[in-house]
Amino acid sequence: MHHRARLAVSGLGLTVLLLVGPARAAPAEGPCAPVQAQGESFTVCTLDLRRQRVRLFWRGADGLPYASLGSLAEKQGTALSFAMNAGMYDKGQAPVGLYIEEGHEMQPVSTANGPGNFHLKPNGVFWVKGERAGVLDTGRYLKARLKPDFATQSGPMLVIDGHIHPKISADGPSQKIRNGVGVRDDGRTAVFAISERPVTFGAFARLFRDDLGCRNALFLDGSVSSLYAPNLKRNDLSRPLGPLVGAVAR
Repeated sequence: MHHRARLAVSGLGLTVLLLVGPARAAPAEGPCAPVQAQGESFTVCTLDLRRQRVRLFWRGADGLPYASLGSLAEKQGTALSFAMNAGMYDKGQAPVGLYIEEGHEMQPVSTANGPGNFHLKPNGVFWVKGERAGVLDTGRYLKARLKPDFATQSGPMLVIDGHIHPKISADGPSQKIRNGVGVRDDGRTAVFAISERPVTFGAFARLFRDDLGCRNALFLDGSVSSLYAPNLKRNDLSRPLGPLVGAVAR
């Protein structure tokens, strides 16, 4: 899993939304909106799976990784309403854990122990099947035998059944640009978030639980975290990425 500096093409002077209570609706013109919560600034992208198809992307028709959000957007065209990096990867830009695309398992699930955020157990899986999505810790995912259309494994879990991951401190010393995903509305809504400045794991986890109303949420990555949000005129640059997640209209 490579953590690289993120170069953001933004400078947009976006108006921050001051929210009272859980953050819910995104603007009608697109899925992504600026949000202020936990004393920090985030961009949150809310996807209704009944209206938009959330899917994963790794390699293009040429067999090579898309590697960047810009490359993915160029190949998918105007149908792509949102995209983000979707999990940790190795030096060859291959997912380090489970990766399923269009029902085909391209990388197996990992239950190995090791260093780094991915192995801060429980880690977990974000999955999509039809018009529903979910986030489950890896053990529960394996027991569920879901056979999803798309799945990506990352770690650690941020929120597990409404509780912050037991190894995440309230406000630890590590601060990075972070991105992650949660679900709500019985899996009909997927909620993606990225911080606009370095934040702690604790603040990021509380964002999903307390402000976004997600009982389960998964950390996707830090430092390399990047966002494509055409409704905000945003297309972040970063060093080569591995798996990506995006949304197109149904």
